[in-house]
Amino acid sequence: MDAEALREIFAIYEKIKPDIEKRLVEFKRFYEIASEKDLFAEMAFCLLTPQSKAKVCWKAVEKMKDSGVLYKGSAEEIEPYLKGVRFYRTKAKRIVKARKKFYGKIRKTVESFDNVKKLRDFLVKNVDGYGYKEASHFLRNIGFGKHLAILDRHILKNLKELGVIDEVPKSMTRKRYLEIEEKMKEFCERVGIPMDHLDLVLWYKEAGEVFK
Repeated sequence: MDAEALREIFAIYEKIKPDIEKRLVEFKRFYEIASEKDLFAEMAFCLLTPQSKAKVCWKAVEKMKDSGVLYKGSAEEIEPYLKGVRFYRTKAKRIVKARKKFYGKIRKTVESFDNVKKLRDFLVKNVDGYGYKEASHFLRNIGFGKHLAILDRHILKNLKELGVIDEVPKSMTRKRYLEIEEKMKEFCERVGIPMDHLDLVLWYKEAGEVFK
């Protein structure tokens, strides 16, 4: 474990812990009041984020919500809204595919599972474009992320710096993802920072803010 890297993490955590706690409460409250339109917007957002900036993706989702194209538009109609989003053509098609399969049924789907990790497995298998990172991100954003790690490249880089993992994997199988998630959980238990808190600490370290 790198002592200097750990000191930096604790310094950030002390500074932003109230913001983190507020944000996590907001995620939970969001699910309590969210419409199916709101839930689908989060599902679409997490389809857009791979290799793209979160703020750019959320801005695109908000514009699609306002115009209604998110809920009714074809992939071709969605594409112009995805400026700045990488692989926008593929992602537009994935939004339409997810909409056909899940729009109007997201809450029912979520509540049909009593185990969040089984729900995550289901989403990975059934949402085209979701790996374990994207499914974990979606579940966190709707208030179910307490025991899930969102292992994007920034988190992995920081886990390596902290000595939690030896190297950043070049590819991420299910087995590898779950192994690193378990290591992150054990690290969090050792240092006394909840896993969903650490995710936002590391996000803040990279981006300078607590977003989503």
